[in-house]
Amino acid sequence: MSDGSGATRPPRERRASRSRRTIELLLDTFIRPGHWAAKLAYPLGLQGRVRSSITEIRLAGRPKGAAPLRLAFASDFHAGGTTDSRLLTDACELLASFKPDVLLLGGDFVSVRASYIDQLAPEIGAIPAPLGKYAVLGNHDLRADYGRIVRRLEQVGVEMLTNRHVSLPPPFDDITVCGLDDPTQGWPDAGAALDGVSGTRIVLMHSPEGLRVLAGRRFDLALCGHTHGGQIAAPWGQAILLPSGPLNRQYSRGWFELDGGVSRTILVSRGVGCSTVPVRLFAAPEVHLCLIV
Repeated sequence: MSDGSGATRPPRERRASRSRRTIELLLDTFIRPGHWAAKLAYPLGLQGRVRSSITEIRLAGRPKGAAPLRLAFASDFHAGGTTDSRLLTDACELLASFKPDVLLLGGDFVSVRASYIDQLAPEIGAIPAPLGKYAVLGNHDLRADYGRIVRRLEQVGVEMLTNRHVSLPPPFDDITVCGLDDPTQGWPDAGAALDGVSGTRIVLMHSPEGLRVLAGRRFDLALCGHTHGGQIAAPWGQAILLPSGPLNRQYSRGWFELDGGVSRTILVSRGVGCSTVPVRLFAAPEVHLCLIV
């Protein structure tokens, strides 16, 4: 199986244990009828309300006087029994209101079952982004039938960037978006994603753990999610539970400037939906508009 780089890899899906997958399916079967748990949690405010984050980012590598780019980013929709459909609609409507030039999506479109993509895909398809919509998959997508997820997203105009890159058209042709496969369930290949790319590099990946794969490679901006900001956090924002991995704990939410002798900025989004349990506390869902100048 090709990973998009020309190399042959084992199948990318289902490196999770069989027992974990079984537990996920049992939980989903319990809450799936009518999505009753999410529908109960949402009006009680237990899933939060989507917030918009707007940030101007000055990237040193851009040519002087280059046109500003409106880049919208969202991750971790988790369509399914744990996320109320109103949360997904609100997120997509906010993304559309940004009037982005380009839309980047950081994976985990569904929870447990690939069929949930049918609920989300039309809403993503309705978001205008004249310079393109690009995505990578997350660990939850790869534990499901990710081929179905990819096909459905492609039908609504989303292009997958698994271990590959694409340069934006003029007047933003100094910018290249580089997509990295998920480091826990996929087969990330930083060489295929970034090598040979000049100018400004924007990396799209699912998890902060992707930084391990990038190692010392140069990039200007990396966008990811996965951590949910803990999903359940203390009132002052401290995450209570985070996915395994030291970088997920180190970069749990927000903006970070990385050391290493070159300017490298990373955004870790809290994402949109809920995973495992239909509750968010003190970790409000969010979508982002990045004004790249």
